[in-house]
Amino acid sequence: MLRIFVAAAVLALPGVAFAQGAPANIRPTRDVAVTYRLGGMPGQPNAGPQEMRMSWSITEGKQRVDPPGGMGWMLIDRRANSAVMVMEPQRMVLTLPADAAAAMSQDAPPDARFTRKGTAQVAGLSCQEWDVAVPQGTSTICVTEDGVMLRAASPLPDGSGTSRLEATEVRYGAQDATRFRVPDGFQTMQMPTQPPGGAAPPASGAAPARPAR
Repeated sequence: MLRIFVAAAVLALPGVAFAQGAPANIRPTRDVAVTYRLGGMPGQPNAGPQEMRMSWSITEGKQRVDPPGGMGWMLIDRRANSAVMVMEPQRMVLTLPADAAAAMSQDAPPDARFTRKGTAQVAGLSCQEWDVAVPQGTSTICVTEDGVMLRAASPLPDGSGTSRLEATEVRYGAQDATRFRVPDGFQTMQMPTQPPGGAAPPASGAAPARPAR
């Protein structure tokens, strides 16, 4: 389940959309909360559409991701280049490794190439479509003028299908700052990293995590 949690967040943060030469605004320029419908999730080839919510607080410089399943939520601090997963039922906070956090909070490599396509209407808003190519593959995205990702589609690495994200509701307005802060009293754990040349750590449950020192 932990791998699915991370995959959901990464799918909603298509790094290829954040390279130079892209749309004028490639991140939200004002506070907004977006509800997305997901399809073709990695590891869930037969699952039906799922819902995920994402919120941006421009004042806080933070982004919150509530993936499907209700197992917790992710907090990305773009100014600090850090990311954590908050598991409320377990009263636990998993700190992501620095490289994973950087991938979510920093720009993508500058070798991404954008090709402008047409315009579309998604969730009642207009967005500009782009084909985005990087060495690892291609994606198609649709972004509003103020930087809100309304739609994204990327082929799965194993060729089994396509991961899709599409906004179903977009609400602009000031966000509650408390939703972008880790609750007090939660135990902080470090998510284990994969050793060089070694096998990936177990992906299910929170048991493999290590208490922060």
